[in-house]
Amino acid sequence: MSQLSSPPRRALGRMALAGAAALVAPLGRPGVARAQDRAKLLRFVPQADLAVLDPVFTTAAVTTAHAEMVFDNLYGLDEQYRPQPQMVQGHTVSDDGLTWTMVLRDGLRFHDNTPVLARDCVASIQRWGARDMYGQEVIARSHEIAAMDDRTLRFRLKQQFPLLPAALGKNGSSVLVIMPERLAKTPATTQVTEMVGSGPYRFLAEERMSGARAAYARFEGYLPRPGGTLSRLAGPKVAHFDRVEWHIIPDQATAASALMAGEVDWLETTSSDIAPIFAGNDALKVRLQEDRFSTILRFNWLQPPFNNPGIRRALLGAVHQQDFMTAGYGSDPTNWFADVGFFTSDSPMASKVALEPLLGPRDFAKVKRDLQAAGYKNERVVLLQADDYPTLKGLAEMAADTLKRAGMNVEVQNGDWGTISTRRANKGSLDQGGWSAFVTGLSNTIDPGGHLGLRANGDKAWFGWPDSAKLEALRQDWLSAGDVAAQHSICEGMQRQAMEDVPYIPLGEYRTLTAHSADLTGFSPGAPLFFGVRRR
Repeated sequence: MSQLSSPPRRALGRMALAGAAALVAPLGRPGVARAQDRAKLLRFVPQADLAVLDPVFTTAAVTTAHAEMVFDNLYGLDEQYRPQPQMVQGHTVSDDGLTWTMVLRDGLRFHDNTPVLARDCVASIQRWGARDMYGQEVIARSHEIAAMDDRTLRFRLKQQFPLLPAALGKNGSSVLVIMPERLAKTPATTQVTEMVGSGPYRFLAEERMSGARAAYARFEGYLPRPGGTLSRLAGPKVAHFDRVEWHIIPDQATAASALMAGEVDWLETTSSDIAPIFAGNDALKVRLQEDRFSTILRFNWLQPPFNNPGIRRALLGAVHQQDFMTAGYGSDPTNWFADVGFFTSDSPMASKVALEPLLGPRDFAKVKRDLQAAGYKNERVVLLQADDYPTLKGLAEMAADTLKRAGMNVEVQNGDWGTISTRRANKGSLDQGGWSAFVTGLSNTIDPGGHLGLRANGDKAWFGWPDSAKLEALRQDWLSAGDVAAQHSICEGMQRQAMEDVPYIPLGEYRTLTAHSADLTGFSPGAPLFFGVRRR
């Protein structure tokens, strides 16, 4: 393991126990955490620092988890990824399929005690639609998105769009969150730092300490959707804790120490090398999450050398997915999956079509020849590495080693995750703070609808800004396809084209290994969601 250098398990246990005493002072504010009734307080360790608060400005998973506490959604996807009404009572559709009318539930309020109005939703959709790929589709297919009165939204569409509720309720990165109009009027390229939502928890801005802590309080004015059962982001979102604290502990052994010492209740992620130290402790539980997340090596199409498709294609023969997964997620293969393509391997859209360059034996001598034939001239490659994000650090170290073995002139530029996640938006040259490549994880790669990595509309695309008219045309075909069989066939075509264009290289898939106090229950099967979680 790159991030922990894999000491023996017994040594890991000594490291963790030795660190526990040192952790007692830093966690929580004196007189706050200890004064809380344990049943009313939840202490969580996220996978990385909450560096950016605005879920439209960044696609960072940690920001999405924060956003789902503070904000609410018009629709929520359930465990079968079906959109269900959340803030809206429901919708009606005109006979021609071109006019959708949605009515907000009564009594929705923001954390500043102002009512949630339809015009807040319109402004929020427009801001999200300027940035998110599914949101861009909503905007492009709409003649008008308007507030008819305080509670009624109307979409007048240019063409039928039966996936509209799925787009408005998408999960993963860049979710549509509803904020007050005055905040939603902020350009999508500018961060919103004032957190006023209508979700089950209020963000306590005065307690935030960058790199150390974030805190939330139950919003007493929140009205969960009536009826039904909670299913991911659908159904009644019930906050069972008065207070939730996030403690930023980048080192996984140190975080494990805190959990064993009772200083925290829940680790979003832990590694297979550390998990054995929890064995035999009946007060703790380790679980492997069901959802699969993709990991990728993303290229910058705007800067040499990766503005050259031949150079991107040549590197397909250098990547060994098993090595990357071991570097990032441990030696236990039950935690991860290799030999995967561009769609989540257990989704209906997945296939092995055109993956031969990724699946064959690695031949670095051939890769070097292919790079030279494609025109590589020893241009500098700036690879971004987040040192406080253990899994991404391990993947970045493997990426640097792989590119160097392929004969590339690699310069690793390190930073904390907040700096790296912000820097990805820089389109400048390497001398102007730009970059060549980075590694990251992607959620929501089950189909082209919300797949950030496969959107290839140039300047409007996700970081890396790939530009492929063929990929975009296939995506439009998928959005209009009438059944799953047709959609699957189109996705096979998208994967063939992606192997030609190489917007990124798939590095494998992982499942999150999480650890928590055994008396906690009510977890979502995927990303951390804090409504529904409670003590037994």
